Amino acid sequence: MSILVTGGRGFIGRRLVTHLVERGEEVHVLDLPGPAGQQLQRENVRVFEGSILNRDDVERSLKGCEQVYHLAAYARNWAPEERTFFEVNVGGTEVVLAAALKYRVRKVVHTSSNVALGPSNGVLTSESTRRSVGCFTPYEHSKCLSEELVRRYVRRGLNVVIVNPTRVFGPGPINESNSVTKMIAWYLEGKWRWILGNGMMVGNYVFVDDLIRGYVRAMEYGRSGENYILGGENISFDNFFNLLSSVANRRYRMFHLPSWLAIAFSRFEEFRSRHSRYYPLITSGWTKTFLADWGNSCRKAERDLGYTITPLRDAMRKTVEWIERDGTRRESLA
Repeated sequence: MSILVTGGRGFIGRRLVTHLVERGEEVHVLDLPGPAGQQLQRENVRVFEGSILNRDDVERSLKGCEQVYHLAAYARNWAPEERTFFEVNVGGTEVVLAAALKYRVRKVVHTSSNVALGPSNGVLTSESTRRSVGCFTPYEHSKCLSEELVRRYVRRGLNVVIVNPTRVFGPGPINESNSVTKMIAWYLEGKWRWILGNGMMVGNYVFVDDLIRGYVRAMEYGRSGENYILGGENISFDNFFNLLSSVANRRYRMFHLPSWLAIAFSRFEEFRSRHSRYYPLITSGWTKTFLADWGNSCRKAERDLGYTITPLRDAMRKTVEWIERDGTRRESLA
């Protein structure tokens, strides 16, 4: 059986492709042109260079496949044109789903995000939580719309499961897609000294190896049209860095950045980006995102999929050891 992975060159995609190949699967990878990575240069992997926005590219890579893991997305902090988020994350998803329906694909696992479910307000967010606020960013909005699109295709008879990863971290290319690991690496070097707001905002952090196993469990056991949060432990910013300090056996003085100053800085970054080719460090939308609580419950995935969570201390230790072991080579590893 052949399996298509869209976005297979990305941080998560590479790990998923490697995992599937190690299970003996034949894997097709559709992604934009670029370095394939050593783990993709394998006998059981066929790399198709192309875009999910192009129907011919998608259909060419999909032929002969019975399953699809749809990971490809525009998941960056900012885009020169806001419509890019919707063109890729909604329009591209429709191209993939239409091709899957046309070629009678047995099952699709669609990648959304925990932000599509909305922030938590003192109670952990679950798959059944009703949003109480609007979207903070175009990315978040595009993921909400892509979930609506998936459900329309489910009603047309396509077997699609939605997974909602939380904040992913672990060994892999240290870039914007792996921003939590990048933050950890900067902390180890003494370069990350800031905690946003009062440090009490809660986030959910998922170890990349748990997420990969969750994808496969969702393909095997997930019910069509259902969401599954694939996350880890919930922890505040303050406690995250206290734990990191303990795991790494080093402590730096951390400074809390007041919320008003963080918002002002992000608006200045946006102003610069609108008037130049400058890529902002953060936008006001993402600042508001990180100033909210994002506590999540993974009970549904644990119950229905057999999903398991690596304790955050253990996952953080593995990540720190990997960063320190591989040093400057870490950019190219997955």
